[in-house]
Amino acid sequence: MSQLLQHTFTNKTKQGTPVFVAFLTAGFPTLDATVEGLLALQEGGADVIELGIPHTEPIADGETIQYSSKIALEQGVTIEKCIEYVKEARHRGLKIPVVLMGYYNPFFVYGEEKIIIEAKEAGLNGFIVVDLPPDEGGDHFINLCKKHGLSFVPLITIVTPVHRLNYVNSIADSFVYCVSLLGITGENNQLAPELSTFVTNARKYIKKPIAIGFGIKNQSDVRVVSNIAEGVVVGSLICKTFGEAPKEKRAETLKNVVADLLKGSKLSISGSEDSNAKVESENPTSTNLTLPAYFGKFGGRYSPEILMAALHELEYAYAKYKDDPEFIAEVRSHYDYIGRPTPLHKAHRTTEVCGGAQIWLKREDLCHTGAHKINNAVGQAILAKKIGKTEIIAETGAGQHGVATATICAKLGLKCTVYMGSDDIQRQALNVFRMQMLGATVVSVNCGSRTLKDAVNEAMRNWVKKVRTTHYLVGSAIGPHPFPTMVRDFQSVIGQESRKQMIEKTGRLPDAVVACVGGGSNAIGMFHPFVEDKSVKLYGVEAAGEGMEGDKHCATLAKGSLGILHGVKTYVLQDHQGQIKDTHSISAGLDYPGVGPEHAFLKDSGRATYVCVDDKEALEGFKAASQYEGILSALETSHAVYYAMKLAKQMKPDETVLICMSGRGDKDMATITKVMNCQLPL
Repeated sequence: MSQLLQHTFTNKTKQGTPVFVAFLTAGFPTLDATVEGLLALQEGGADVIELGIPHTEPIADGETIQYSSKIALEQGVTIEKCIEYVKEARHRGLKIPVVLMGYYNPFFVYGEEKIIIEAKEAGLNGFIVVDLPPDEGGDHFINLCKKHGLSFVPLITIVTPVHRLNYVNSIADSFVYCVSLLGITGENNQLAPELSTFVTNARKYIKKPIAIGFGIKNQSDVRVVSNIAEGVVVGSLICKTFGEAPKEKRAETLKNVVADLLKGSKLSISGSEDSNAKVESENPTSTNLTLPAYFGKFGGRYSPEILMAALHELEYAYAKYKDDPEFIAEVRSHYDYIGRPTPLHKAHRTTEVCGGAQIWLKREDLCHTGAHKINNAVGQAILAKKIGKTEIIAETGAGQHGVATATICAKLGLKCTVYMGSDDIQRQALNVFRMQMLGATVVSVNCGSRTLKDAVNEAMRNWVKKVRTTHYLVGSAIGPHPFPTMVRDFQSVIGQESRKQMIEKTGRLPDAVVACVGGGSNAIGMFHPFVEDKSVKLYGVEAAGEGMEGDKHCATLAKGSLGILHGVKTYVLQDHQGQIKDTHSISAGLDYPGVGPEHAFLKDSGRATYVCVDDKEALEGFKAASQYEGILSALETSHAVYYAMKLAKQMKPDETVLICMSGRGDKDMATITKVMNCQLPL
């Protein structure tokens, strides 16, 4: 515990004034501005500083903090530099407490105890980790903070349930950060109307000082917060002002902003009750989980606090309904609409050309909407209606999940919004039009690499804003628990049908099963029913893009390392600082720097083998399926086709290879004609 943080809140409360907590992104707007900014904040009247560690995937932050992180990273800001800034500022007279604030993956990759030790030596006082809920894997980090005398500041929100408030109090040692609204940092919104009531009720459980942040943008907001909480946090306004000020006036501008915000603010509460009060420390959300959250060491629920209640609600609902006969019957009642069971047949000419094992095709490309994605979309949409959600949001890369989601939303009467990277919109224009015709709103995402990763980020940001009424229909076997399990279960119909059909048609199970892997929904749906059949070899095919030597690929299982991305611990393509790398694949649906946690587990356990196919090879697979079988396979699927043909040549004629034909290639015609330098006739 940081004595300085605790004393700051105690002393300011006695003085009858709020603790002013100021946020500043390290390395923004220039590398040499941070120390100057820290000192200016102190001189202007700030009592505590949050120094933000920039991250490539700031899913809980608005445009201002996103932009400041982007600029800082482009200028080469590292964790070492963040710590060095504080060390230098202390040497130059900084006296007030400083906490490092950021996302968990950079802390995890850098080394949790390493960053805590170095922070302590530099004069830092604690940490706020946005996506490390203390009851979802944060215990280790909290204990390390305690060991080295630093504070871990937990977060609560206006949708945090009572049992979590109880637990948060048990681990808070200096103050608790309360998110003031349903939204992201810097949103131009009013403070939540229920904020005062929530804080009053929260004090029945929270016995430490409370500081309120998010969306606080003017003197009036500061005064409102000062009436209900001991501290007020301002971030986006400070970063924006600091970034826009002329270099020679930055310090003066920052001092004036803080001083102006604090004018006339008085603390009109008496403070928390007994700061040493003992509250039951049991953590009911972790001891009573209804579904396993991990596959070995992979999985979990590393999400901002504002999403935790919705994730628990979803988990409990899915656990309740997944084996319920009425729910199962309702999902299966849509199978005629989807076109299930999908056909399974032998690829005669491809088998002849390869001259080895018999090649069989599971035709998920014949599903309504043209891909396997509809299986999961139907299941999740029905579940969303059961828990009272009226709106669906989704992300999409190749557009197939977006089309599937828009389709079932149209059928069930749900409002639908789909987030899609602007680069993917260009290469998948046909699917964009299909979504719009189905009644969905398609939102172009122009930040980051403008592909699937960034669409997921933006979908999560908007889920934060509408979490009470909206379900995020995740399209792949990724994301925080329970999404990987739920998506796998809804997609397992692929493998279940395949087992039955292969036995009916060949008299036995296949010798090998091959599927493409991006996030991995079609592959895990195909693999899962075969996992216990040790005679069946499982092959997942990743996108090698332009080659494995550089970074222009999506080969997460081949080249990635353990990290946290979009709420889940899995293999990730990242640098040594835990920043997520941009990726490349000719196929938009495989263009993702992470992979589902169950695939990571299957790789480490040796149950499945993961291989790589590059863009040129995928095009060869596309040509083969077209010219030998009369099937225009999706570019994602074409990766699996190429590898299956290569594998079949090495096998015996009496053996069988089964390919999951996950989608059709109509959507890819523009990309393929461009790559092959073809011109479409008018």
